[in-house]
Amino acid sequence: MILLFKIGFLDVTWVDLVDIGLVSILLYQVYKLIRGSIAVNIFLGILALYLIYLIVRAAQMELLATILGQFMGVGVLAMIILFQPEIRKFLLVIGRGTEFRDNFLKTLANWRGEYNDETDVHQIIEACKTLKGTKTGALIVFSRDTALKFYAETGDPLDAEITKALILSIFNKTSPLHDGAIIIHKGRVKAARCVLPVSENDHLPAHFGMRHRAAVGMSESTDTLVLAISEETGRLILARNGKFLRALKLKQVEEKILAYLHNTEPTNWEEAAPEVEPSSVKNGVKA
Repeated sequence: MILLFKIGFLDVTWVDLVDIGLVSILLYQVYKLIRGSIAVNIFLGILALYLIYLIVRAAQMELLATILGQFMGVGVLAMIILFQPEIRKFLLVIGRGTEFRDNFLKTLANWRGEYNDETDVHQIIEACKTLKGTKTGALIVFSRDTALKFYAETGDPLDAEITKALILSIFNKTSPLHDGAIIIHKGRVKAARCVLPVSENDHLPAHFGMRHRAAVGMSESTDTLVLAISEETGRLILARNGKFLRALKLKQVEEKILAYLHNTEPTNWEEAAPEVEPSSVKNGVKA
C-alpha cells in the first residue's frame, strides 16, 4: 500500500483515509436518524458507562471492573435490542432511498417517457379546501411505488375512484371510516380507516397531536407523502422522510403532491417552504 505520511509510529495510507471517511459518513447518518429521539440519551448513557469501565479497569478496581465488564460483554446484543427501531429505520433508508437508486430511477423514467400517475390531485385539493374550512380532521397517505398492504389491511379495503365527495364522506365526523387514514396508490383510494405508526421524535412541536404525529411517523417508516389536517385548527401539514412542512398554501400542497407522484422532487424537499406558521395555530391546540 502507498504510504502517505507517518504520525509517530503510525503509518497512514490511502486506505486508512478512505476507511476513516466511510466511518465518519456512517456515524453522521446514524446521528441524523437518532437525532431528536430518546435514542440519543440511551446512546450517551451507554457511552458514559463504557468510559467509566475504562477508568475503573485502568485503576485496577477488579470487582467493579468485572461487574461492568459483564455489561460490556453483551454490549452489541444490548444495543441491537435497545436501538431496534433506529436500526430498522436505518435499514429502511438504505433499502428504499439511496441517492443512486433515486437518480437512476428518475433517469430511466425520463428516458422511457413513462411514469404516468392517474391520481386526480385536483379532487384531493378541493376536498382539502373544504376540510380546512370546516376544521375536519383528515389523514391522506400517498404511495408512489407500493400498495402498502400491511397498513391497508389495518383498515377497510375500498379500491375506489378518487373524488371530492368520497374524501369528504370518509372524513365526515359521523362516518365510521373517519378515524384513521386513507391510502392512495395508482390513482385509487385503496383503503380507509387505516392505522399509522406514531412518531417518537421528541422535537416535534408541542401542539402536534396524534394525527400529525402519525403523519410524521408514517413518513419515517415508509417512502410515502402524508397529508394531515387538524380537527381543531384546520392546520395542514405535509410529511416526508420524517420531515414536515406547514403553513402551505393549497397551490403549494398540490405542487408538492404532484412532484412526489411524478418522482420530480428537488434534492432539498423543504425547498421554498414557508418557515412561519399562521398565528392561528400558535395557540398550542392539539390536532
